[in-house]
Amino acid sequence: MRSQVIITTIMSLLPALLPVLPSPAQAEAKPAQQPKPATVHKAGTVFADCAQCPEMVAIPAGSFVMGSSPTEVTRKKNESPSHRVTIMHTFALGKFEVTRGQYAAFIEASGYQPEAGCWAMENGQYTDSPVRGWRNPSFAQEDNHPAACVSWNDAQSYAAWLSKKTGAKYRLPTEAEWEYAARAGTTTARYWGETSEQACDYANLMDAAGKQEVPNVKWGENCTDGYAYTAPVGSHKPNPFGLHDMLGNVWEWTEDSYHDSYDGAPADGSAWVQGGKDRVIRGGSWLNRASHVRAAERNADEPTDHDNFTGFRVVRELP
Repeated sequence: MRSQVIITTIMSLLPALLPVLPSPAQAEAKPAQQPKPATVHKAGTVFADCAQCPEMVAIPAGSFVMGSSPTEVTRKKNESPSHRVTIMHTFALGKFEVTRGQYAAFIEASGYQPEAGCWAMENGQYTDSPVRGWRNPSFAQEDNHPAACVSWNDAQSYAAWLSKKTGAKYRLPTEAEWEYAARAGTTTARYWGETSEQACDYANLMDAAGKQEVPNVKWGENCTDGYAYTAPVGSHKPNPFGLHDMLGNVWEWTEDSYHDSYDGAPADGSAWVQGGKDRVIRGGSWLNRASHVRAAERNADEPTDHDNFTGFRVVRELP
């Protein structure tokens, strides 16, 4: 009797003592793949997510004073009050403005159709021309020139397409991110200094050549930057963050709604989207004199407007 009890006990414990063997289905199953760790881009790193994607520069987090000081020459009321903004996150910003070639790749791949028309020079004056657009902004361009005649809505569509294509989050920069990146640690009116004397080394703006070639233009600098209209991106010296054409070439769209002062503006670098329908553009363009080509200079346009002096660059969010 005792022996039978012992045998019964041993038999009841046997499954726990034996190794658990996988079933045939489990034996054939492959081990689950671990997700790849997110790539960490150190400040200053230059990268691109695909062959047709814009080159991006990783921008460090930091703090700066946004707006112009009361003593800045040609400052405007909408650049005040100056206020401290802290950018809490690292982010990547286009090394260059989005080019005509990159924009063409988006149009071809997505089938997106921008609205027809663009403000451009016709018969010696600016007019909303129905026959103009990013393909023919009224002056000759190559694929390495910045895309122009691009509306805020068009730029948003490009960023959404690029996000879907790469799996990364692309968007327009906030106004604060834009100025922080444009200043790149400097506090002067322009990242090369207070005056316009070196403007043609760092920016494509209205210069001596432009005054001769662009109809009805009487303003501008006496230096020569080599281009009457848009210049190939990267033709001029970069700012301390390694970004080209943050001032000049084409105005650049930002995410923010336009406000005529900074009263109530966020201090954390986020987009300020409560307000009117107009959206902020920054940086000045090939058509502007140096007084409009400053880090604090602000302007605005309707999100549907197309101008042959307006383009954009994109932000890529980083982990």
